[in-house]
Amino acid sequence: MKRLALALLMVSLTSLASAADWPQFRGPNGNGLAPDNASYPEKIGPETGIIWKTKLPPGHASPVVVGDRIFTTAVGEGKKLLTIGMDRASGKILWQSEAPYQKLEKIHTIGSFAQSTPVSNGEVVISFFGSSGIYAYDRDGKLLWTKPFGPFANDFGAGSSPLIVGNKVILAQDHDNGSFLMAMDIKTGEPLWKVDRSEFPRSYATPLIWEQAGKKQIVVIGTLRGVAYDLETGSEIWSVRGLSRIINMSPLIGPDGWLYVAAWSPGGDAGERIEVGTWAEMVSKHDKNNDTLLSEDEVPAGPIKMRFSQVDRNKDLFIEQKEYESMRRVFTEAQNRMIAIRPGGKGDITDSHVAWSMDSGKYLPYIPSPLIVGEHLFTVKNGGLFTSFERKSGKMIKNDRINGSANYYASPVAADGKIYCLSERGHLSVIKADGEWDIVHQAKFPDDVYATPALVDGRIYLRTNGYLYCFGMMDK
Repeated sequence: MKRLALALLMVSLTSLASAADWPQFRGPNGNGLAPDNASYPEKIGPETGIIWKTKLPPGHASPVVVGDRIFTTAVGEGKKLLTIGMDRASGKILWQSEAPYQKLEKIHTIGSFAQSTPVSNGEVVISFFGSSGIYAYDRDGKLLWTKPFGPFANDFGAGSSPLIVGNKVILAQDHDNGSFLMAMDIKTGEPLWKVDRSEFPRSYATPLIWEQAGKKQIVVIGTLRGVAYDLETGSEIWSVRGLSRIINMSPLIGPDGWLYVAAWSPGGDAGERIEVGTWAEMVSKHDKNNDTLLSEDEVPAGPIKMRFSQVDRNKDLFIEQKEYESMRRVFTEAQNRMIAIRPGGKGDITDSHVAWSMDSGKYLPYIPSPLIVGEHLFTVKNGGLFTSFERKSGKMIKNDRINGSANYYASPVAADGKIYCLSERGHLSVIKADGEWDIVHQAKFPDDVYATPALVDGRIYLRTNGYLYCFGMMDK
């Protein structure tokens, strides 16, 4: 049966996802833009503009839409880790497949065991659970292969989503230890190459594919710096310094072919920087048993105590000098900013290819990735603070509140001149996509929202923690 499945897969790989699909997190190459010129509805809500709605188990994974199918992941009854295949036209659940695990990973208090968004090329569906590993299914839910991973050394869980690039599955995982980037054969799951990223502690940005001079690069944004790797070999091509302590936002490519990177985490803004004393000072004051290690009960209240599990990267319940000095360096060097990077760089491009930098953390979110529509760049941060910028210069144009003062986790997406933003508490804002933006519609969903909507063929596929909605023009 396994040989038959692989044979069918090899034949079917000649038919890949079309340009009108939404195959991965944030859509085609992660840009958050509808891949078509269809008309999209403005007035949608829990009782408005619904084509269909399907009850789903909870999960933070976004829906992906490929051909006549929708795929996502969820946490079912009994904490089952599920990959779900649905009919695109009706929302009917066609199949569910469970990923086994020996132990569930630790997650954030608002996290989910189904945080990573699946990816599909129309024939193969790749889902990833930090507690279990990576799974490849055919479009009808038949398991093709699996590779175990996790649980990872990270009490916030795994968040970065996999990619499919040709015959490769790309997975980046930055955790407190064991960080890596790897490429796997889509037909078998066998590793093609793997890069050690142990330099990088926990971050959650999904990689991006940036093509330069006919060659594809994998851009991975992590603690303090971003790195581009050769798709075929995994070798490092360039890096850029001066980023934040933790990276949640994914990079994106503008219509000019430039790369745009935003990075923000607590303690990286001017006047609010995290400062800690030297290792010698800490040990002399607080190492009660003189073993040149710091246990959690020895660490005084403050930024190290608050982040003890992050500083203790080898998870032996003690902080040693190397771990302390590594985190102290991160606190010192972290920068909250947004940058535009010109193509063509090699080596350290910090001084040569950064076209502009916007260094005010006031406008930068923690989780939602930025969005580019034409000549404008947009961000939304906790509290509903929505900001537009000039794409070419990074100059701020307009900054104001939108619907809902809650936190924001879903990334904004755009279609048909409209931007769709959703807060954690289900506040929807539909915004005119120009520099002097205005809110054109507001609504409130009864469930929390963590997933980023998918936009395809005039339809909006919006997942709350209870349902997947399909919205569309009602006269379509």
